[in-house]
Order: sequence, then C-alpha cells, then structure tokens
Amino acid sequence: MNNNRNTSVFKNLDWTVVIIYFLLVVAGALSIYASSYDFDNASIFDFSEFSGKQFRWAGLSFVLGFVLLLIDRRMYETYAYVIYFLIVILLVVTIFIAPDINGSRSWIVLGSMSLQPAEFGKFATALALAKLFSTYNFNLTAKPSNFIKALLIIFVPIILILAQKETGSALVYMSLIFVLYREGMSGLVLFAGFFAVVIFVVTIKFAESIVLGMPQGEFVVMLLIMVVMVAMIATYSKGYAAARNLAIGYVLSIILLLILNQLELSIPGRIYMLSAIGLGILYCIYELMRNHLRRIAIPIGCAVASIVMMFSVNYVFNDVLQPHQQMRIKVTLGMEDDLLGVGYNVNQSKIAIGSGGFWGKGFLQGTQTKLDYVPEQHTDFIFCTIGEEEGFIGSALTVIAFLVLILRIITIAERQPTTFGRVYAYCVASYLIFHVCINIGMVIDLCPVIGIPLPFFSYGGSSLWGFTVLLFILLRIDASRRDSRNY
Repeated sequence: MNNNRNTSVFKNLDWTVVIIYFLLVVAGALSIYASSYDFDNASIFDFSEFSGKQFRWAGLSFVLGFVLLLIDRRMYETYAYVIYFLIVILLVVTIFIAPDINGSRSWIVLGSMSLQPAEFGKFATALALAKLFSTYNFNLTAKPSNFIKALLIIFVPIILILAQKETGSALVYMSLIFVLYREGMSGLVLFAGFFAVVIFVVTIKFAESIVLGMPQGEFVVMLLIMVVMVAMIATYSKGYAAARNLAIGYVLSIILLLILNQLELSIPGRIYMLSAIGLGILYCIYELMRNHLRRIAIPIGCAVASIVMMFSVNYVFNDVLQPHQQMRIKVTLGMEDDLLGVGYNVNQSKIAIGSGGFWGKGFLQGTQTKLDYVPEQHTDFIFCTIGEEEGFIGSALTVIAFLVLILRIITIAERQPTTFGRVYAYCVASYLIFHVCINIGMVIDLCPVIGIPLPFFSYGGSSLWGFTVLLFILLRIDASRRDSRNY
C-alpha cells in the first residue's frame, strides 16, 4: 500500500516546480564556479573549492528532497508545533554556543561544516503558522487573541535571530505578514508598514535641509499626514463633506504659513504644522462624536502614530542602528558615496553588471570576477556574476525563472483543499519574493546591503537546504491534495 501511495505522490507531483528548482540549483552552482574560478585549479568538482562544495550540497539537497516526498503529508501537519518548538530551542542554543563570525553568532560549527539554524527556522515557522490557521474554527480577525498568536509564531524566531546579531535573516520572517493579509488581516496593517517606511526614509533623507524654519523631511512628512487624514476621512465618513472641510482647512493653513514666511515673520514652522494637524484631529473627534462614526478614529490614530514615529526616527537611526548600518542606509539613499568603504561592494557590482552589456562576456570570461573586484561575489553578490557573464539576457532569464516559480507556487496555494496547505504555500511564496527582491535590489543599489542570499544561487549549504526543505514539503502536501479532502 505504501508503494502505491508513493507512486501516487510522484504521479501527482508538480513537475514544473521540480524542473525549475533543478535548473536554478544547477545554474547557481555554475555561477559559483564562475565567480570563484581559478586558472590554476579549474576543476569544477574540486571539493576544496566553493563550486565543488556547492555541487556536493546540491547533490545532498536532491536526496533530501526525495526523502521529504516519501514522508506522509499528515506528518508535517501533526508535528508542526513540535518541529517549531525544536527549532526555537536550537535558535536559543545558537546564541550561546555559536562562535563570533564577523560580529554575528548565527552559525553552529560541526567539525569542518557550519550550519545556520535561522535558515531552517523558515520552514518550521511556516508549518506552525499553517497549523495555527488550520485549527478548527480559527479566524484571524474573529478576536484579537488569534492575531496575537499568529504574531507570536512569527516574532519569536525574529527576536532570537536578532539576538544572534543577524538582522538580514530576521527581516526575512517579516515577509509572512503578507500571509496574514491573504488570510483576512486588514489592509490597514500593510499600509501602516508602508507609510512607516516612507516616514523613515523621508525624515532621514531630508533631515539636513531646512524649509520654513524646520527640517524639510519633517515638513514633507506632516504634509503627507494631512493628505492621508483627508483620504481616510473620505473613506470612512458618510459622504465627502467632512473630508472636504478638512482638506480646505489644511490648504488654507499651508497658504497662511507661506504668506507669513514671505512677510518674514518669525513663525516656528514645526509648531505651526503640528498645530494644524492637531486642529484637524480635533475636527475628526468632533465628527466622531456628532455622527457616531467610530471608524473616523482610524485617521486620528494614524496621525498620532505617524507624528510619534517621525520624532523617533532620529533616535532609532542615531542610537539604535550600528554605524555601518547607518552608512549603508545613507549610501542607498544617495546621502553618502563612500565608494571605498560601505558603498564599495555595490559600486563594483554595478560596474560588473553594466560591463556585461546585453549578451554578456561569456561563461568564465568575467574580468570583474577574475580580478576579485566584487567581494563576497559567490554569496550575497552572486547576481552580478550572472549580469557580467550572461548579460541582460541571462539576468532577465534568471528573474523570469524566479517569477514563474513564485507564480506557480501561488497557483499551488490557491488549489489546496485545506487551510494548512494554502497557508504553508503562501509562506513559501512570501519567503521567495522577499529574498529575490531584496537580494537583487542590494546588488543594483535599490536596497541597503543587509546580507540576504539569492535562493538556490548564493553559496552555502544552509540556505540551499533550507529552501529545498521549504519547497519539497510544499510539493509533498500538494501531491496528496486529492487525498487530503478525505482527512
């Protein structure tokens, strides 16, 4: 009977995903060979070289994937919390036993091999989150405790990984917020996160420019708060009268401020703008009491929270972030160049990608690679090897391959008959989207450098194994989706 079940698994397996996975892993190993190619030792399978080690990890990954397909899908759901708990314990232990490597304590050394538990925490967290959502009669928005449980599952590994001083790996888990949104979380939470990023970037970017007697960043943020408040009032109130009145009030207040400034009257711009927003909040409270529209409390809370965050940005940036993290953000925002320091890797990466042109220089022909201009080119900056040697065509095909894989995973998610399978699939898709977007964004200078590997390409057994486990558990769950209707 087990043989029949295993035959059924391979018959129903999504071979599109398997083929893309295989191609990405092989392409990744070849890219690592190209990035670390040595004329004196040209053997691609030399286990003393990065490429040989990666091919070994790849072979073991194929075996691991095969084994995962043989395990009954119900085992993953039954022991989801147990797996999560064991990984959490491993993350705790890692904080105390891992050696300090470049300021991070996230690697467990086992003889000649090192493993990063944070990579395996991804599939454990995905399983636990899927298990929670599949609980009988569970509804994310039914009561606050359900939402808190989901956040706890996500934030426990984040906190432990941050304690290991591995900020990049911890941020990956934040991508699971998209899963919560798919399962019913209000879009306001996503908007709040996006608006918080905007406030942080604008406040930092324009902190030194002065306009109307206040930092330009603060002035722009307060204008944005006014716009958001008007938009929210228009959305949550009956009709547009309240939004119209608020908009007119804000426009007149800005015009008055500009007139007073032209008359060279000494008006503290920050206090004036805060007062205008404060009057807007009082007007919202008036509308709230007059019309009993409770949802008008949302723009009030948004305005207050945004102001608090605006004034806390400088503290977070200057006192919480490390100097190298501050510099990476400044370089990304164009506030600093530092081409010989923090910005060196990114600058050399852009040169390498640009030198590849449309068709690329050819496999093993990358001069930037051979002369070691780009540090860590076989790990976080592996994409620049593709750009230099395979050009725009190779880079585009790589991105398309990831896009097809992610879209296929989303398709798999939507055809799952169980909540467990759907939630787990969206977790896998969220991880991949975050990794691909941030890694490529780092390499082309759209995102700060935070140490996010490119899935299946960046050198490292932990990353490759972690994504293999994520993907093949999903494939096993999906392969038995017809049987799961009877569970």
